[in-house]
Amino acid sequence: MHAKNRKFHHTIGLHIVALFEGAKGVLVLLTGFGLLTLIHQDLHLAAERLVRRFHLNPASHYPRIFIDAATHMTNMRLWMLAASALLYTMVRFIEAFGLWKQRPWAEWFAILTGGIYIPVEIYELLKRVTWPKIVVLVVNVGIVGYLAYDLDRTARNRSVHNKRKQRN
Repeated sequence: MHAKNRKFHHTIGLHIVALFEGAKGVLVLLTGFGLLTLIHQDLHLAAERLVRRFHLNPASHYPRIFIDAATHMTNMRLWMLAASALLYTMVRFIEAFGLWKQRPWAEWFAILTGGIYIPVEIYELLKRVTWPKIVVLVVNVGIVGYLAYDLDRTARNRSVHNKRKQRN
């Protein structure tokens, strides 16, 4: 593969990962704003309405857990969740920006921030196998693996380039 093609594929790959990470950040940011709209609301009633909206049985296991959690939610907890969403979003946006701009630190940062979830995802999958858990793990391992491969390839190319330079 020619150097121009390699650079093009490198750029496209990083842009795809950057867009994906940025989209995750936007989704969590919107969720955080949604949490803020619930401050000073009757969360128990809101949870029951949401469960009914999705045509779920409020007496069944998971909807009941959701309704009970909403009942015990305080305004301070909502603020803390919204602040956590903002922090997560900032990390995703920093990562997306760095990958888009092909900053040297960005791939390492993305491998670290994506890799820390893999043990948790495996643990959750071992507890109970579901398709969403499998998809999340496969996508995350794919992204981390791609970035690790790309870093290794870049380091090898740099090494070959430096050796050629020293010979001349």
